[in-house]
Amino acid sequence: MDRREFTKGLLASVSSFALIDSLFAYNAFGYNIKPIANHWAIQLNEYCSDLKTETITATQWQSKIEDLYNQIELEDLLKFIKFENLIKGFEYPNLGVNTKPVKFPKLEGLPEQTVFIKKIFGMKKNRAIIPHGHSNMASAHLILKGEMHLRHYEKIRKESNNLIIKPSIDKIAKLGESSSISDEKDNVHWFIAHTDTAFTFDVIMIDLNGKSYDIHNLDIYEKQNLSDGTMRVPLLDVETALKKYGKETHH
Repeated sequence: MDRREFTKGLLASVSSFALIDSLFAYNAFGYNIKPIANHWAIQLNEYCSDLKTETITATQWQSKIEDLYNQIELEDLLKFIKFENLIKGFEYPNLGVNTKPVKFPKLEGLPEQTVFIKKIFGMKKNRAIIPHGHSNMASAHLILKGEMHLRHYEKIRKESNNLIIKPSIDKIAKLGESSSISDEKDNVHWFIAHTDTAFTFDVIMIDLNGKSYDIHNLDIYEKQNLSDGTMRVPLLDVETALKKYGKETHH
């Protein structure tokens, strides 16, 4: 190769690198790919897949979901799940909460059937997602509309027809805030709507640890305080629990 050919080749290489650098600078490469590759719904499904295969622990899953929810622009999520369409004609029960399944739009890299269940939960003021604990289950809840009084408890153990639990969270959950449960952390929860209407977006993982999931409804008002800071709480059937806790009567 003579000097002229060498110089010509070098200039071509420099030009190519300059073009590539320019394209990255203007985000021309993957302009349509980047938002898809990094979309929160894909990350969410990956985290849930990791939990299902036990690649991560339940508490790690809770932490990752919380971090992810903190990164999501609420308006983007509402548009993505078509929230306004979901709540058209929404039926608010007189006791407890109603739900609607959420369907994600088609997205490259996201399977049509996600590994998790996705729903919105909605209720009127003073109605409640009744106090309950879980087994072999994890879920995360993002406030989409309104405010709720949120309480969480750690499930210590089960004794006959009681759960031994310990309070862990007691706060007013506001728009855009989230919470989560698992067998390992904050297992019992209880939501009461503080605004005319309130909604959550729920991601639910069931049948974890190779076992069928279960839900334990609790009679919190009949708790027995124990000397170590825990409480013994009776279990209730769902119908009795709804009648007692589905509508707040200000105990």
